[in-house]
Amino acid sequence: MFYLDFISVDWWQVLSHLVHLLMAYILALPIGLDRQMSERHFGLRTFPLVAVVSCGFMLVGMDVISSTDGEARVIQGIITGIGFIGGGAILKNDGHISGMASAASIWNTGAIGLAVAFNRFEIALVLSLLNFMTLRWVKKLKSAVEKMDEKSS
Repeated sequence: MFYLDFISVDWWQVLSHLVHLLMAYILALPIGLDRQMSERHFGLRTFPLVAVVSCGFMLVGMDVISSTDGEARVIQGIITGIGFIGGGAILKNDGHISGMASAASIWNTGAIGLAVAFNRFEIALVLSLLNFMTLRWVKKLKSAVEKMDEKSS
């Protein structure tokens, strides 16, 4: 008979982590939806996954590393990794650069995941709202400014 004495599950902790991961996922969904609707390379699947993975890494880091120095190293690794993913979103073609908003949004969703892991839901919510509003409304402002530039040239 096989016994799993070495596995001890704290179901309250499982529920707590599930809430954190779902919150990171939900807060990143509007950003992913915007990028998907804008027909970008990254979209509805990528952004929530970045937030969930960042949150997950930090939850594990906080559980296994008891020092703030250790947590700082986990955060540093997450930021570096997300920067690498975001770099892949930036494209240069004939002097035209695209993907900067997607790259910045990827980095932001990582910050959302980290904020949720630290129980800073207010920061995660503000990051999500600001990112979504910037992608939705500042795009229209940018287009209006570009049209004004074209008329004045």
